[in-house]
Amino acid sequence: MKRWRAAVIGGGFIGRVHAEALHRLPQAELTALCDPEGAQQKAEVWNVPHAYADYRELVEQERPEVVHICTPNATHYEIAKFALEHGAHVLCEKPFVLHLWQAQELTALARARGLANGINFHNRFYPMVAQLRACVQQWQLGKIFTVHGSYLQDWLLFDTDYSWRVHRETGGYSRAVADIGSHWLDLAEYTTGLRVTEVLAEFSTVHPVRMRPGRTSGTFGGTGTADGMPYSVDTEDCALLLLRFDTGAVGSVVISQVFAGKKNELSFSVAGSAASAMWNSERPEELWMGRRPAASQLLCKTPEQLMDAPAALACYPGGHIEGFSEAVLQGCAQFYAGLEAPCAEYAYADFAAGLRGMQLCEAICTSARSGRWTAVETETDA
Repeated sequence: MKRWRAAVIGGGFIGRVHAEALHRLPQAELTALCDPEGAQQKAEVWNVPHAYADYRELVEQERPEVVHICTPNATHYEIAKFALEHGAHVLCEKPFVLHLWQAQELTALARARGLANGINFHNRFYPMVAQLRACVQQWQLGKIFTVHGSYLQDWLLFDTDYSWRVHRETGGYSRAVADIGSHWLDLAEYTTGLRVTEVLAEFSTVHPVRMRPGRTSGTFGGTGTADGMPYSVDTEDCALLLLRFDTGAVGSVVISQVFAGKKNELSFSVAGSAASAMWNSERPEELWMGRRPAASQLLCKTPEQLMDAPAALACYPGGHIEGFSEAVLQGCAQFYAGLEAPCAEYAYADFAAGLRGMQLCEAICTSARSGRWTAVETETDA
């Protein structure tokens, strides 16, 4: 078996998750880590042989075959472009980039160079999400009427909570929708096979002024202090979205990073003419199936009771809990399997899916500004 030389760019929370996944993959060899602060110390803790402060130096010196981009949103475009131009396959964190034109350019560049490309929409790889998708594909839910849910967090609840994600120049012109709403929207289209055609959005910035602490914190990094430096916020804390799909189905979703008590809960429901289904990321091993007049069911992850594709995503037997890290692991596993057999069909999101996410986000932001239903553009990167 070939082992692909891999590098992780970004030494924060999600960079560590990618590093752990790579150490568990027999197809990958994590050779280098890049972070502008404390790269050497992190590399020693993460058991990575080489450390760099500059991603350009890493790519030129180490010549990795695969680059994992786990840095702030504003840096994704330049790092991905540099890696692709140096012949590396790229797996990037979401949101893909800051601007639609950047997504179009990178998608076209990866295609022109014949390089594998992916976006870490890890929720696709929970076994019970895959089971839900298989049920939809086999028409067990019938014709889909509604798709709805929420993505709720509380880590920015107080005006003393701070992160680089709050700033438009580093996080992008959308925050809550681009950061976590992108996961929900990808899940909605991926599991149902439907496409969002129009959106109506309402944004709310609960804290138009926040207090910046003296020490910068990362995602979920805790609170600052009331005596910090005040700064203006120009991105949304929460969003309410109405959706129209290409089949006539309708949907709604609430996205919030200021919902007290919810740490990281994605709730997703689909209702059809024959049955309905509900999945919650904080109870990832369960899938509720509702029927009339037959009894509703609560299905629990048991590989031998799942359909083939969902069962293949289970790392452990039934009753052995697996969650976020295993979902990322399974996404990485499919990405590396795709390097070996590029013609096969895989569930991971590619740059085209990242481009689609940018199209959705742009339509949502346009709607929030105008207060009107807005069509989702579907032009390609060509």
